[in-house]
Amino acid sequence: MPVSPKRMPFLSHLNELRKRLTVVILVVGVLTLVGYFFSDRIYLLLVGPMRPVIGDQGSYVFDILEAMSNRFRLGMFGALVVGSPIILYETLAFFLPALKPKERRWFVWTFIAGVVLFLGGVVFCYLLILEPSTRWLVQQSGETFELLLRAQSAMTFAMWFLAGFGIAFEVPVIVFYLVYFNVIPYATLRKNWRFVWVVIVVAASMITPDWNPWSMAALSASMIVLFEASMLLVRVMLARKIKAQSLPDIE
Repeated sequence: MPVSPKRMPFLSHLNELRKRLTVVILVVGVLTLVGYFFSDRIYLLLVGPMRPVIGDQGSYVFDILEAMSNRFRLGMFGALVVGSPIILYETLAFFLPALKPKERRWFVWTFIAGVVLFLGGVVFCYLLILEPSTRWLVQQSGETFELLLRAQSAMTFAMWFLAGFGIAFEVPVIVFYLVYFNVIPYATLRKNWRFVWVVIVVAASMITPDWNPWSMAALSASMIVLFEASMLLVRVMLARKIKAQSLPDIE
């Protein structure tokens, strides 16, 4: 029988959390130091899709400490990417003992799906969004302004977009748990699909900081497709639960 939160003392939970966090901090710290020495390659990879637009721009620093801080930031970015399997394992190992066998089975699969979806969103953004979004923003300078792009700005822009699209692609996992825990019944989501679509479009406009019609449309369309696909999948996977949700309560 899995250990539940009620059967494990509170201090034991804290001790377990401390151990997991210690492993994560050590892994990220060591990998960040290693990534510091590969920061040039990480930077070139990160801003690669933007290069056709910005050219040699994006390498300026305006403070004596800025270059070093940028290298550590790039090293940490690389550490989070390379160390993500360990980070995810430690997170999963902390929560799994508190779950029932059936919940544990769903949690493992949805956790894996969440990782794949996040990476899919990052790849989608990297290959299809970064370059046109950068081009649109640079074109806003027109003939009035001359762009002098600092490295920190280019890094932040790329990281924000990659993370935003990765998180946005988690729609199927969110839908699954909303229905599974009866936070919002399936029938309610299906009936109010127009409202959900509007919320998705608003969320997409908030995630994309450039107000570029292309990036907002691409993210909105992707999230809507993922929502509809997840509704179809949930309808099959949670058929019994959905049927139970639709039955009237008997006093």
